[in-house]
Amino acid sequence: MKRAMTKKVMAKNMLKNKKVPVRQCVGCQEMKSKKEMIRVIRTAEGEFSLDTTGKKNGRGAYICPCEECLLKAVKNKGLERSFKQKIPAEVYEMLKKEMSGIESE
Repeated sequence: MKRAMTKKVMAKNMLKNKKVPVRQCVGCQEMKSKKEMIRVIRTAEGEFSLDTTGKKNGRGAYICPCEECLLKAVKNKGLERSFKQKIPAEVYEMLKKEMSGIESE
């Protein structure tokens, strides 16, 4: 009886101490909760887009949902380092438009 009770208590304690996934912003370099960040993905076809759900397929890099961090990522080439390739200016413009759409919601 004691063994069963201890397992329940242990299981309950494990649920309380669940780890929160943390990611680093490619713009400001701050560590934040994964849910607070927006994922920028590169698909297998080489296209870039914002992934607000965090579940789309592709290589991902995380950025804070503010335009300032995107500008910092452009300046310090954070996205280029994450994706290990040069990113065209049109992609940054598209990301800036998508980001402003998310900010206004």
